[in-house]
Amino acid sequence: MKNNLSFEKEKRIRELRWVEHVSTLLDSKFKVAGFRFGLDPLLNFFPVLGQTITFATSVLLVLVMFRNGVSSKAATKMLLNSIFDAILGSIPILGNILDFFFKANQRNVKILKEHYNEGRHEGSAKGILTALFLILLTLCIILFYLLWLFGKWIIGMFTG
Repeated sequence: MKNNLSFEKEKRIRELRWVEHVSTLLDSKFKVAGFRFGLDPLLNFFPVLGQTITFATSVLLVLVMFRNGVSSKAATKMLLNSIFDAILGSIPILGNILDFFFKANQRNVKILKEHYNEGRHEGSAKGILTALFLILLTLCIILFYLLWLFGKWIIGMFTG
């Protein structure tokens, strides 16, 4: 039984080191004139494909962390970082520039270390998910209202 626990611990350490290595590769592997960057902003110069690869890799890293016992609250924060990074990166030109500065994977490793070393980000993600749902619901209502106003304006141009 003790050997099995030792194996599990070694496996977890190996996987977490891999997560750290891949995060560094994506966000801060290279250094030019004192400025650090990784493959993430470089791959995003290839529309759709680069963004898809970096987002899929970021989500894979979060899944590996979640599989290794990170709380749902920490995993949710990590996923939100990755989604926010993907949304920012998808904005033409500006997204490429912002990708050099917003390093979601490094932020996720920081959350991981805070979770394991300091006991932070514990508990359920219900509060975060509820707030996110309410924000998205509000945005959808606003969008539908604006579309209704736009449709009313268009109809008024032809009938009026």
